[in-house]
Amino acid sequence: MKIAIMGGTFNPIHNAHLISAEQVQDQLNYDRVLFIPSARPPHKGHHDIIDSEHRYEITQIAVADNPHFEVLRIELDRKGQSYAIQTIKELQKLYGNNCKLAWIIGADSLIEFKIWKDWDEILNICHFIATTRSGYPLSKVPHDIINRVEILQIPEIEISATDIRNRIRSKNSIRYLVPSQVAEYITKHKLFI
Repeated sequence: MKIAIMGGTFNPIHNAHLISAEQVQDQLNYDRVLFIPSARPPHKGHHDIIDSEHRYEITQIAVADNPHFEVLRIELDRKGQSYAIQTIKELQKLYGNNCKLAWIIGADSLIEFKIWKDWDEILNICHFIATTRSGYPLSKVPHDIINRVEILQIPEIEISATDIRNRIRSKNSIRYLVPSQVAEYITKHKLFI
């Protein structure tokens, strides 16, 4: 079995996340993509991150119509900081040696990958798939990292969670940036205002 992991704050999850995951699943023949919302990401500020249960719910809503996608709450249920190295090791135990795990990472995160806890060990124990992202050239990724990841060119779609949050605060539309059910949930619960 081949399983790809997409971790992130999903604050909120948006269509670019879903397109990246779909491209990995489809082009590289992964059986499943696991979306893993992080509880307390160590390298992101906490002032603008909504409650983890809301992020979990909107991620569930966003992937519900895709039989290849699943949401796991292993980082949300873990105490303390959320580190990718812990998540990978936990998933390796859960799925066993017959499962090939790969972590999907955007070019923007790959450029700053050396701030991740135990980044070198992570690359030794898990396959990484780097998806391209407009404005983040892979030439900025350190050579000792770029040579250890698989590059996947995906359609360039300029969507960011920061922009979505700003649009919500400015009372501008987020239609077609997030799944419609996610937009409805955000409105219903008055998130990001």
